[in-house]
Amino acid sequence: MSVHAALTDHVAVLTIDRTHRRNALDLATLEELHAAVVSAVDAGARALVVTGAEGHFCAGADLTELEDVSFTRRLAEVLEHLAGLPLVTVAAVEGSCMGLGMQLALACDVRVVADSARFAVPVARLGLMVDHWTLDRLARVWGEGAARHLVLTAAVLDAEDAWRLGFTQVRGGLEEARTLAQRCTGLAPLSQAGSKLGLDTPHDDAPAVARYEAAFARAWASEDLTEGRAAFAERREPRFRGH
Repeated sequence: MSVHAALTDHVAVLTIDRTHRRNALDLATLEELHAAVVSAVDAGARALVVTGAEGHFCAGADLTELEDVSFTRRLAEVLEHLAGLPLVTVAAVEGSCMGLGMQLALACDVRVVADSARFAVPVARLGLMVDHWTLDRLARVWGEGAARHLVLTAAVLDAEDAWRLGFTQVRGGLEEARTLAQRCTGLAPLSQAGSKLGLDTPHDDAPAVARYEAAFARAWASEDLTEGRAAFAERREPRFRGH
């Protein structure tokens, strides 16, 4: 197995383990990762951490095994599924975070970055392009200037750049990522899921805005809101159930 999964206290940690390729993904490993994500959600995970083994997050796609664009199509499906999960996802990044690794980190909600991390989208060195979803997310998360720098000049940025430009929300390693994910498990699931939906909704996409408004109404009518108010009044921790 090239992806290891562990579920503890509603936090699932998925670890990519292809260290001979600095955790670059081939199609089989991509499918393993997707299956692990699905299994973690089915098992009751309330937060998800994605990381890599032995000092590297993911060095990209394993180009030694890629022959056509079918891999990129499947990759898009896997990334969009990960990004669309109703729970909080955390990328714990150290070492190489290049190409596909960057796409994987972008698909997560928040990123915890170690000092050893290095980031690149080296498509111009390879004659490749990434899909529009990736470019849009890259520009929104890194900022358009940094996105253009990464894509058009094949720049390699470091952890300090990631912190300065807002790509990372916490500096640290896997333990800091676990701590962040654990904190998220005690928060209101409907609020998290609805807010994620809203953050990914363009203001001029009427059907998507309507879906967000439905999630908004559901949260405001939920038992969790009643519980949150009661816990606040009673000065105790709330016990949310997602209802």
